Amino acid sequence: MTKPSRIDPVDFASALIKRPSVTPADAGALDTLQHELDAMGFVCTRYPFGEGDARVDNLYARLGTQAPNFCFAGHTDVVPAGDESKWSQDPFAGQVKDGELLGRGAADMKGAIAAFVGAVSELLSTGWTPNGSMSFLITGDEEGPAINGTKKLLIAIDEAGETIDHCLVGEPTNPNQMGEMVKNGRRGSFNADITVTGQQGHVAYPHLGINPVPTLLGILGMLQSRHLDDGSEFFQPSNLEITTVDVGNPTENMIPETARARFNIRFNVAHSGASLTDWLENILADAREGFDGTVEAEIRISGESFLTPPGKLTDILQDAVEAVTGRRPALSTSGGTSDARFITNYAPVAEFGLVGATMHQVNERVDVADIVTLTAIYKDVLKRYFA
Repeated sequence: MTKPSRIDPVDFASALIKRPSVTPADAGALDTLQHELDAMGFVCTRYPFGEGDARVDNLYARLGTQAPNFCFAGHTDVVPAGDESKWSQDPFAGQVKDGELLGRGAADMKGAIAAFVGAVSELLSTGWTPNGSMSFLITGDEEGPAINGTKKLLIAIDEAGETIDHCLVGEPTNPNQMGEMVKNGRRGSFNADITVTGQQGHVAYPHLGINPVPTLLGILGMLQSRHLDDGSEFFQPSNLEITTVDVGNPTENMIPETARARFNIRFNVAHSGASLTDWLENILADAREGFDGTVEAEIRISGESFLTPPGKLTDILQDAVEAVTGRRPALSTSGGTSDARFITNYAPVAEFGLVGATMHQVNERVDVADIVTLTAIYKDVLKRYFA
């Protein structure tokens, strides 16, 4: 078999950025990736899910058939550029200026995908072969509702007989400089919209109306009065934040009919979506006692908390990062959710990628040197894993 050519990770990151793959559009991003993986000998399978405007394309690619299977997971979709007039250049031009690659997705996370492709191609170009298999699990739905992406893709490849032994997600994990942080878990996210409906009426005749506001305030008070937990070795304390309270009453002498509120809980492994749901339902049941209106809640659990305990995967990541950067990264569970919340049900998973200081911002960018550094780290990870 002819040895594949080495892929320059900076050039490849630029090529991916030039594909304006704003969720759920692919815009040729997965084609660009698959073209390079095909050339390296990966067996690529596309998995489209959804219909119409919600249709999402996904890619699973594997090189080798033997265990263990080391998987790199990520996403080619990006958030919208926003007001493009505020960018210093076209957000989808993928141009390098003053040592930085600028463009939507540079940090989150086309740069990391390019670095892993670059690391694999560099190793294979030397004649190196893994003592096992390497795979890519790439979605186009991470920045969106995450319905037709990684979650369904994992089910599909599992049904096809695929097994992932360890997984590295290329999310931007470093706050300020390369080598600071590996994510070995994430907090869960619990969302709820509460609607209390009463009876509109005149404030001078309260017995003819049913005011929903006191009932809603009572519910919110009960929610905030609970001390959720004190955190743990790997997790900060869970926190509940009320994000909006809406009555929409333009009249000063009218009892409103409806009052609404929304809150979010970022929770650690001391809780689960089910346990928090039970807690909220009990509070709502108490609020309904003696109230002649209705109390309803719409609950959305966008991710459960999880932890990958320190072990083989985290040790290899920390050792590789330290070997390349001279800094040993901390293990952390901070930040928002990622698709690792789905992968943890199939394999040990950890995250390490570029500096995320500008992700989702105008003029999103990464240092070219950091892409080169990340490529070297990923290359060292693979050598250590298959040693």
